[in-house]
Amino acid sequence: MASDLISIARSGTRTARMALDVAAHNIANASTEGYVRRTVRLEEIGSSNGVTAAGKLTLSGVSLGGVIRNADAYRQSEVRRTGADVARANAELEGLKNIEVALEESGLYDGIVGFEASLKRLESDPVDPALRAGVVEAARAMASSFNLADNALKASSEGTLFAAKTDVDQVNTLAAELGRINLKLSRSPVGSGDQASLLDRRDTLLGELSQKVGIHTSIGTDQNVEIRIGDSSGPLLLSGFTSSPFTMTTAADGTLSFAVGGTAVVPGAGSLAGHAQSLDMASVVQGRLDDLAVEISTIFNNSQAGGAALDGTAGSPLFGGTGAADMSLLFQDGRMITTAPAGSPANSRDTSQLAALNAALTSNGVAADMDSLLFDVSAAVSGRTVTRDTLVTIADNAEISFRAQAGVDLDEEAVNLVRFQQAFQASGRVMQVASDTFNSILGIR
Repeated sequence: MASDLISIARSGTRTARMALDVAAHNIANASTEGYVRRTVRLEEIGSSNGVTAAGKLTLSGVSLGGVIRNADAYRQSEVRRTGADVARANAELEGLKNIEVALEESGLYDGIVGFEASLKRLESDPVDPALRAGVVEAARAMASSFNLADNALKASSEGTLFAAKTDVDQVNTLAAELGRINLKLSRSPVGSGDQASLLDRRDTLLGELSQKVGIHTSIGTDQNVEIRIGDSSGPLLLSGFTSSPFTMTTAADGTLSFAVGGTAVVPGAGSLAGHAQSLDMASVVQGRLDDLAVEISTIFNNSQAGGAALDGTAGSPLFGGTGAADMSLLFQDGRMITTAPAGSPANSRDTSQLAALNAALTSNGVAADMDSLLFDVSAAVSGRTVTRDTLVTIADNAEISFRAQAGVDLDEEAVNLVRFQQAFQASGRVMQVASDTFNSILGIR
């Protein structure tokens, strides 16, 4: 008889034991990263038999309908999306801070101002050897500052590029692992503890992947995940058990471009997007730095070409190079600085050529250009810091909302332990009562 007391009690003890295992598992993994709280779905067992009237249903105990993960797909998606935005902001901000440090620690602004000041001092006594030597030394210090700034910028970009390559490798590794999890999920019984563990692992890997690049996910009825880069119309990174290669290309100016399976894509979130944005900024700063070096060299060398040195000979270029990286001095003798117009006699005190040079440097705003570059980078750092802090707050709220649902409440689990323990004991008591009842019936004479 399907609905006898022994069968009912046995189903109750078995189900209560399974529920106790789930509660104990929740408690044991309360601090485990990526763990989602499980609950059990209990279902009444109904059966019909020939003894009861046709169509009648008798209750025959309880069964475990499945293990449920308390994970809301929308909240999980929000955690990944906001986390990807924070990762992008952090990566970009780190790159911008490195650019700022490279410019400030090079002392380039002070070098330009010092060079202009040395030319002003020379104007007071154009034949003074010490003042002429001071101009050469100031020019050397300025050129070295340009070299230092360029080297520091390149080192910063190389560090960012290395981090981006590492992230690309991680994207491919995570996508391949998610493909393997899809395969395991397709073979895992629905509602089982194994499936719940695989789903935890899947969601953890999706969170790690979204930290690298913004993704859009679609979950099938078999719990397999499909991943696209960007939004729902982006190229497929993972479909079924097969992932497409995610690649990165570095341009001559140091900027980055990405592709999935050969299809170009522009990440809008994740650390790779931040690395790409910081390298874009580094390329712009590098260009402005080179332009400034060329501008100073051109102004000064043109002045040299139209003037006379201290011994009356025609002037020659002081600065060589094609940009900040290779800016250098072509002579070290202060007597070769032209202060007088071409054709002036030796030891001339005519400073009209030098005055024109100072005016050209001032009118072109060489020092102001460098100050503007420093200000623009600092303003970018400040603005991105505010943005990052705002995104962190949004991400924290999304995480709190998700954890309120998916996190383990130890007090609640303690109550569940007591409740299911009592259910187990009650089912055992029913078995005892059933046994005593049947023994009493068998003892009737």
